[in-house]
Amino acid sequence: MSTTSPSAAVPAQLQEIVDDFQAMTEPERLELLLEFSRSLPDLPARLADHPELLEQVVECQSPLFLTVEVGSSQDQPVELFFSAPPEAPTTRGFAGVLHEGLNGLPAAEILAVPADVPDRLGLTRAITPLRMRGMSAMLGRIKRKVAEQVPAGTLTAATGSGN
Repeated sequence: MSTTSPSAAVPAQLQEIVDDFQAMTEPERLELLLEFSRSLPDLPARLADHPELLEQVVECQSPLFLTVEVGSSQDQPVELFFSAPPEAPTTRGFAGVLHEGLNGLPAAEILAVPADVPDRLGLTRAITPLRMRGMSAMLGRIKRKVAEQVPAGTLTAATGSGN
């Protein structure tokens, strides 16, 4: 009998990032996290000029704000937007990982991402539990905001996994 792989619900682009982290030593993982912090895109002017459109993730130790834009159906790409100060590289790095791993995916794929993805990066020994909870909170907030914006009745049964 075949069993579902633990990465079955992890989208390919996010799984590739997880695999990269897992293939590295702890110091290399921290350097990769810093690279993700530097690659986090700036907010577009329409959001940067209206910070009230972003929601703060209060579980993060550093100020982090995010918002999502969902198309009119579950198959349209979801756009993720983050704001975190440059002096918060860990928080920015987590946001960068989620941006690169989830941005542009359909809502159904994002909603199916397992909550333990942050732990799969292999950073739990190098990063404090409080900061790790911040990344988990970011993922949870993204999924909640996506679920709120997906038009009622458009999600398939595949996403009804009891999240």
